[in-house]
Amino acid sequence: MRHLGTQTKRGLLIIIGFISLALGIAGVVLPLLPTTPFILLTATCFAKSSPRFHHWLLQHPNFGPIINTFQNNARLPTLTAYKVILFIWLSLGLSMLLLDTLWAYIGLSSMVVLITSLILQKTK
Repeated sequence: MRHLGTQTKRGLLIIIGFISLALGIAGVVLPLLPTTPFILLTATCFAKSSPRFHHWLLQHPNFGPIINTFQNNARLPTLTAYKVILFIWLSLGLSMLLLDTLWAYIGLSSMVVLITSLILQKTK
């Protein structure tokens, strides 16, 4: 199964997008869970899978400005990016320890790698 079908990829991206959105919303109220990286991951997933969901997210009054700033090539200072990455790795690592299930390890590990790569792409 070297190549996933287009519909399968689209479906997986939508699922990952909604999981990431839920984590981003939770991050608004939970101090150890970051919001912005999850919202950016959501935007990326939706941009590649669902124009309707992506448009909805871009029009959202709270999340839209975050995504627009990021998409307009706003760059993070290197030190800030490294601090954000460190915080994300620590908080998601703690989450994995607390959840202590295989699915938590797989899901959170995948997300931390994707989020880290997104941040590094936008670093000065």
